[in-house]
Amino acid sequence: MVKNMFVSIYTTVPDMETAKKMAKVLLEERLVACANIIPNVHSLYWWEGKIEEDTELIVLLKTRESLVHIIMEKIKRLHPYDVPAILVFKIEKGLNAYLEWIKAETLPPDKFPS
Repeated sequence: MVKNMFVSIYTTVPDMETAKKMAKVLLEERLVACANIIPNVHSLYWWEGKIEEDTELIVLLKTRESLVHIIMEKIKRLHPYDVPAILVFKIEKGLNAYLEWIKAETLPPDKFPS
């Protein structure tokens, strides 16, 4: 089994338009193999000294660990928030065929245009 090569990246966005735009850019550039968009997440959080409340969407991305820094920079540029949530979770185990699929559908970092 392929190990320690893959991650899932979590971010939240304010609307479906932002989620789809971000997902399509990352997919078209072969930075991610898959993007799941989960709507209607009720979020409460501290911002600028007070508790805020919003409805957001979660975007989960599956990719190679070696592409994380490129993806984080791309998300920051595409994201409307001043401080977007971008969290990276290592995939410790998974169906080998699925992990191989992620590998096949994403560019190795040395092939990514600078």
